[in-house]
Amino acid sequence: MSFSSNPLSLSVPDAAFDSWLRDSGYLEILDQRTSDLHRHSSAAPPARPTPTAAAPLATGFFISLFSRIATLLSIFTLNPFAKLSAADFSGPTPSWTTGFVGFFESYSFPSSPAQARLRVHENAKRYARNYASLFVLFFVCTLYQMPLALLGLISCLALWDIVKFCCDRWGLDKYPVLWQCLVRIAQCATVIILLFSNFQMAIFCALGIGYTGMILHAAFRKLTPTKPTSTVSRK
Repeated sequence: MSFSSNPLSLSVPDAAFDSWLRDSGYLEILDQRTSDLHRHSSAAPPARPTPTAAAPLATGFFISLFSRIATLLSIFTLNPFAKLSAADFSGPTPSWTTGFVGFFESYSFPSSPAQARLRVHENAKRYARNYASLFVLFFVCTLYQMPLALLGLISCLALWDIVKFCCDRWGLDKYPVLWQCLVRIAQCATVIILLFSNFQMAIFCALGIGYTGMILHAAFRKLTPTKPTSTVSRK
């Protein structure tokens, strides 16, 4: 995305310009501007180190360090599903190489919690299908590492197949009381099997690993243009 000089030589306040970028959908420009402003503000002019300047330099280092730690911790307080909708899962899956993974320069540490929130919410919408596929992959890998949980899942599926076969074979749906009793017994047996096979731990591990990977990728992945490149005027 390129910037050209304002032909009318108008001066637009940064806050108003950022608001216009957000409302117009140019979130990748807003993300890049935030990173550039933080980089310029944190760049210090070279100076000869003196005893009196050592203390401010050390203070600035610790302030920057604590700021990064606070930003990193704030990432895990965000809700990446806040702006998701069913339409985000109905579109085509972005490319895993150039789109989802990208290149080395496609990643940067968020300069502030606000930028991290912007990236997480937008990337969660853009790569919703990729994240869903990763969740399934992590779940399958977890079951592979926990054979007892896999056996419990297969047993539950077989149990409900037997219940359905009995219903079709003897017409149990014609006897509502008997059918409800059989369903309740099957439900209790399913819960017992899943608990004893430690299936809930497999789900917890898959969700924990998948969620951590998703939130970190969404926060560190720079926003990339989703519409044709055009020229935005800003003096």
